[in-house]
Amino acid sequence: MFQAFDKFRKPILILIAGSILLALAFGIRHSFGIFLIPISEKNQWGREVFAMGLAFQNLMWGIWQPFAGRISDKIGAGIVVLIGSILYSLGLFLMGFLSTKTGFIIASGILGIGISGVTFPIFGAISRSVTLEKRSISIGIAMSSASLGQFIMLPASLALLQNFGPALAFGILSVLTLIMLVLAVPMFEKPIQQTTVQDLSLKEILTEAFSHKGFWLLCFGFFVCGFHILFIMTHAPAFLIDRGLSPQIGTIVLALIGLFNIFGTYYAGFLGSKIRKPLILSFIYASRAVIILIFILFPVSNLTAYVFASLMGILWLSTIPPTQGTITTVFGVKNMSMLYGIAFLFHQIGAFLGGWLGGKVYDVTGSYDIVWYISIVLGAFGAIINYPIEEKTITRLERQTV
Repeated sequence: MFQAFDKFRKPILILIAGSILLALAFGIRHSFGIFLIPISEKNQWGREVFAMGLAFQNLMWGIWQPFAGRISDKIGAGIVVLIGSILYSLGLFLMGFLSTKTGFIIASGILGIGISGVTFPIFGAISRSVTLEKRSISIGIAMSSASLGQFIMLPASLALLQNFGPALAFGILSVLTLIMLVLAVPMFEKPIQQTTVQDLSLKEILTEAFSHKGFWLLCFGFFVCGFHILFIMTHAPAFLIDRGLSPQIGTIVLALIGLFNIFGTYYAGFLGSKIRKPLILSFIYASRAVIILIFILFPVSNLTAYVFASLMGILWLSTIPPTQGTITTVFGVKNMSMLYGIAFLFHQIGAFLGGWLGGKVYDVTGSYDIVWYISIVLGAFGAIINYPIEEKTITRLERQTV
């Protein structure tokens, strides 16, 4: 099946196509924060409605990610990416043109399901296309491309927003994402080779993971990452506007996060082949807590916003290569997409709370201060629980074939 795609299955083409897919998917998604105030004002909502939409979007992404990962692990990433591309485009279009609260939240959920197909299954395809020695650096390159997409798409989205308004801007972005349909072609992988040992059943795979203490610690640490990212991505532009800065500054801040994350994710992937990945994760979470604390203690200005964005950018998605790499090291590459999808569900539960709580707290108190302090405490928690994780491959014959 799909033999016509054989010539597109070279590792370099899979990496290039996957990197562009991630740049589009993550780049557009990370631009949503600049739409919070325009969409809320256009539809006469409080900030909680938009925040709830993005929170639900991320929750749906997290819920569907293990299923998308399981399908990708079994038959390859191609069909998952194809369907995800269609839902991503549809969700974007509906988010722009549905003006009811329920409609906007449902549209956001559709996009969330689409994101589950055009993001992390791609990492599985890339991991399966390269040797063990090249996996960490390949994921780092792909994740850096996602950050580059954020840097490019934020100013582009702001230009669309300012020239065409929020509804039409979402419509134009939905058309742009149709490029993903073409990029899905290299993701149609060859049938995954069978090992000499009988494959584990789904129940055995889950039992193995859920009985591993390190897997649970990774999941809870990833919860912290999700909380941080969606809170900052959704509410940082509005927070800066509340402090008297211009909408352009908020856009630059999110773009700088994407720019500096190019280096952060690349070097997180690079360092993952040199030192313990859980140690890298502890450093990332602890550093986030310190940076957020310093940021909220100083008066907000253009300079402090840019410094915050640059430092936070280095730590932004740099949790992904060591988290994914640890799961792959412990459990092998064969079921990596599904197991990472489960960990990512915890990430998205954290994202749901971070995105929604930011809007809820603001509407009740008129300030984001409480959520900033929660973010600091969670950063310290993430640093503590990742440190003791053992990066040791499970001993079993099947693992020798991975």
